[in-house]
Amino acid sequence: MEKKTIAQDQIRDRFSKAMSRMYQQEVPQYGTLLEIVKETNAHYLSQNPATFATEEQSSALNRLDVERHGAIRLGSARELTTMKDLFAVMGMSAVGYYDLSAAGVPVHSTAFRPVSDAALQINPFRVFTSLLRLELIDNIELREKARQILATREIFSPRVRELIALSKKQAGLEDAEANEFVIEALKTFRWHSEALVDLETYTALLEHHRLIADVVCFKGPHINHLTPRTLDIDTVQHKMPDYGITPKEVIEGPPRRRVPILLRQTSFKALSEKITFIDSAQGKHTARFGEIEQRGLALTPKGRALYDKLLLEASSSNTAKDNDSHQRHFDAIFAAFPDEIEPLRRQGLGYFRYSLSADAVIPQDQRASEHLDALIEQGIVVVTPIIYEDFLPVSAAGIFQSNLGTEKGHVSAGNPNKAAFESALGAAVIDEFSLYEMIQTQSINQLFEHDVRA
Repeated sequence: MEKKTIAQDQIRDRFSKAMSRMYQQEVPQYGTLLEIVKETNAHYLSQNPATFATEEQSSALNRLDVERHGAIRLGSARELTTMKDLFAVMGMSAVGYYDLSAAGVPVHSTAFRPVSDAALQINPFRVFTSLLRLELIDNIELREKARQILATREIFSPRVRELIALSKKQAGLEDAEANEFVIEALKTFRWHSEALVDLETYTALLEHHRLIADVVCFKGPHINHLTPRTLDIDTVQHKMPDYGITPKEVIEGPPRRRVPILLRQTSFKALSEKITFIDSAQGKHTARFGEIEQRGLALTPKGRALYDKLLLEASSSNTAKDNDSHQRHFDAIFAAFPDEIEPLRRQGLGYFRYSLSADAVIPQDQRASEHLDALIEQGIVVVTPIIYEDFLPVSAAGIFQSNLGTEKGHVSAGNPNKAAFESALGAAVIDEFSLYEMIQTQSINQLFEHDVRA
């Protein structure tokens, strides 16, 4: 009898929700964050009821409610390759390459996430996954010690490995197998208060760079934050102290805009958690924190080039000590970036989805894509920003350092090394721009194909 497997999207949805429950038990302040975000989103939608088009209201609200991104840090190519296979069970692929070493964080990274428009609407769960760059540890003795510790570490349960292999063999998992997979996979991401090393080794790695200690000294890549999505991150930033939570000093990313772009992030400071070392010494480790994000328009390469130029200008001239003055400074610099949909679209700065407005019909003599601008002007075609699903290396480094400590540590600056990362991954990462381009092109094709069929 042929096995009946379930959709990868279902497995990802179950896993994301199970991880959220687990993290809420481990980090109670995460539950408080969810309350703040839920309250803020509800108020924003009451004030801005046209945020989501009527026909997509239900799916958009569901997506907003379940949307999370996590972050983990791995220590070896072996771990990264298996992690790729684990996420593949849930329909998640490695998208993008991020180099954080230039900011003094000795890792490079990718984002595992769903890639199709349909899959993103069901549950856009994504995990920012970093790989430690041992070659950037300046101390040769410490570098070798870290390598030896990581070589013997096993972060995956035997059963989850079996289920990954089974999913490959039968092109999916049955319902009961999927439930077991979620349970077994979560073990990899749990917090372990028992270290793999003695206090002396931990202290030496910590003093070299806090992130190295976090990656090397523990039994697994504990999920170090799980991030809900808000529609108004500025309000969340102001509300957090009212709930007894101290936010980081500034919101990372672009300033507040009428048409939000890319990604804005803030967080609360990392928790200090008790750990026991293998020599029975007791100590504390600071790694896990709470984060919130607001997502906006996905930018084209031209748009990203303008964003990066303005970000560099704003950052290099920024003397602000608090978030309000930081945002005012960025506002002034980013005035050079168009903040209305039509200029953004016509200048080719962002990616957009195109659809017929309610009850509209494209005139017979305009049923070709070259008439798109005219159809938009006539109100026949509606333009909607495509949401940015990925990450920003400067923002990621800023979040990491606000929680790891501001000191850079004794590591080499490093350079991007995408080839080495892909070799460790065992696959090429997907170019994120190509995914947005595909979604935009599909919406245009469907627009005219639909009208011709009608």
